[in-house]
Parts: sequence; structure tokens; C-alpha cells
Amino acid sequence: MSNTSVVIITGVSSGIGRMAAEQFAKRGCRVFGSVRNLAQAQPITGVELVEMDIRDDASVRQAIQSIINEAQRIDVLVNSAGGTLLGATEETSITEAQALFDTNLWGMLRVTQAVLPHMRKQGAGRIVNVSSVLGFLPAPYMGLYSASKHAVEGMSETLDHEVRRFGIRVALVEPSFTKTNLDVNAPLAASLIAAYDSERNVVSQAIQLNVKKAPAPDGVAATIVEAALGTWKMRHTPKGEASLLRKLRRFMPAGPVDSGLRKTFGLG
Repeated sequence: MSNTSVVIITGVSSGIGRMAAEQFAKRGCRVFGSVRNLAQAQPITGVELVEMDIRDDASVRQAIQSIINEAQRIDVLVNSAGGTLLGATEETSITEAQALFDTNLWGMLRVTQAVLPHMRKQGAGRIVNVSSVLGFLPAPYMGLYSASKHAVEGMSETLDHEVRRFGIRVALVEPSFTKTNLDVNAPLAASLIAAYDSERNVVSQAIQLNVKKAPAPDGVAATIVEAALGTWKMRHTPKGEASLLRKLRRFMPAGPVDSGLRKTFGLG
């Protein structure tokens, strides 16, 4: 794709989405970034901010139509907005799980469905869905987050088979720990169970430590830009830990992978 592509990125208020928006703009793309509240959003150089709540059908339709009215086309969609939750699976209520999926999966689906008719009409497009290494690995005390990212992976691979006949391809970006506020400020499940307290606290501390020593989001953002504008392939893992984990999951026996994952989360 050319560097004049029209790009939409969801969730550009901070972190990976914001950094990706900046990098697309520096590449000469016309960039639209979605935020939940336009009045409270901080401006990004070279990025046109659009108010959109990915949890609301009408908000999504209105935002995408406003972009079409302005730019006449959409070449790239990056589904970056997401949330997380810390808590044992038993502690996580159905309401909390539904809210997490409403952002991480249904929100992605809403925006994708709103964009696809325009991409089909123009006969080209690239959709980049930001997943996680937890889309192919388990995550103690982040079970519903991991489940949502596993679902993102399944939906993305399937969608790519369905839309490639229209000149559209779908790609996944799977980062590991990244220095953003997402995991640092992860909300706790509301109804905690005392039996899980000790391990949950250990896992929480391990996550904080891993985020503290993790790379800044610019590397993940660069991977997103490459997934959007470069030669198509399904999976993109940023250099470093994410790429290593992908290889370990693929080639190592299950036992050592399981042990290594428990060590990462402080469970020994």
C-alpha cells in the first residue's frame, strides 16, 4: 500500500494506539484516531481525532460514516482499543466478563463490520487486529482477558479467509508485556475470594515488575505499521520476548512452556 493510505486506529488516547497513530502520520498516511471523549482527548500531531465508543453500535456507525464523508475511502483499519482484568476465573462475574468481551471482541467486530462494506466497494483494504501473546498462551489470573484474545485470533484468521476474495487481508499483532498503563492499572475483579489472595497478589506483583522492565510501545507500534503497510502475513510478533514466546509455543514441549509461564507470573 502507498504511504498516502487512509488509516483508522481505535483507542489512540494513550499507549500502543497513540504511538501507532503518530508513526502512521510520520509515514505520510492520513490518520483518523478514535477516542471515547473528544473534549478530553489530547491532540496528536498529524492525526484527526474522531469520537467513537466501540461498545456502542450507533456511535461506531456514525464515526465511520463521518470518516468516509471526509476521506472518501478507508485503506487500513487498526483495532487497537482494548481492556484488561485481573482476577481468578472463579472470581470473575459474568457481567465483568461480558464487559471485557464487549470491548476486546465485540468492539472489534462492530468497527470491522462498519468498515468492511467500504473496503469491499473499493476492492482493497487491510485490517490489523491487536491481539497479544495471551492470544496463544494461557495467563493465570487473567483468564477472561486471555479468552478474549484467543477469540480475537480465531475471528481474525476466519475473517481473512472470507474477505481475501475482495482484495482485503487481515493480520494479527501479538505483543508481550509493554510499558503502558493497561496492565499497570488493570482493574481487579469485584468479588474476590480469599483462597486466591496469596497467588493473585504474587501474580499482580509479577505483572507490575514485567511491565516496569518491558520495552516502550514504539516497537509494537512499528510492528503494527509494518503489518498494515508491508507485505501481508497473518501473524506479527514484535522483536524480543513476543517473538521468542511464539517460537517456544510452536516448537517446545508443553511441559517446559508451562513451567516457564508459571515462572513469568511468579508462580514458580
